[in-house]
Amino acid sequence: MERILSRQEASESVRDHGWRYLLGALHTAVPVGSLAQAISVAADAVAVCGDDADRHLRVDARPGLALFILQSLDHAAVTTRDVELARRISATATKAGFLPEPGIGTGAPRSVQVMEIAIDALDVSGIRPFWKAVSGYADEAGADGPEDPLVDPLGQGPAIWFQHMDRARPQRNRLHIDISVPHDEAARRVEAALAAGGRLVSATRAPAFWLLADLEGNEACVTTWQGRDG
Repeated sequence: MERILSRQEASESVRDHGWRYLLGALHTAVPVGSLAQAISVAADAVAVCGDDADRHLRVDARPGLALFILQSLDHAAVTTRDVELARRISATATKAGFLPEPGIGTGAPRSVQVMEIAIDALDVSGIRPFWKAVSGYADEAGADGPEDPLVDPLGQGPAIWFQHMDRARPQRNRLHIDISVPHDEAARRVEAALAAGGRLVSATRAPAFWLLADLEGNEACVTTWQGRDG
């Protein structure tokens, strides 16, 4: 029977198969030599997923790379079925001579990641309809309230979520970017940002969030799945 997994369970279940858990889904990348090979690897993945493909699998095929995301659309979460499908995809890709990997320590441009835009607001339910309309976005799967995140229905753009402010803060940035990375990529990403002239604003919520800023105070968070339970 399909069961929703905790963050820890999801992460540990697939890490040895070349996948990483990010924001409620499993991600991997398969380096290839051409668009034709990317489409072939994607087709093999769809085939091994069978009837589950449409409800669990998303694929982005491009020259040089095939990107895969697994999440149960029925639960908006990672389940035991997603783990089984991840292992199947890894096995069939490896058999074809391609290695699924999250882009860590391999010379890849970057690891798999998910980017989000966060908007600070006093009245989230008041501003959310504007952002939904102007972005052409939709309610997140499983959303049940007027303050839930907004997502690109085509799965191309970053999600938009809203953070409550307790008082007006006109001198503070009202927008910042969250970059969710694999838990074993976070330290390297933070170090790279600091080496590039950034500064660490706060690590009090690490490893869930490291709050960083550029030289002018514009903020970004490097985030992982860890440290969010309890």
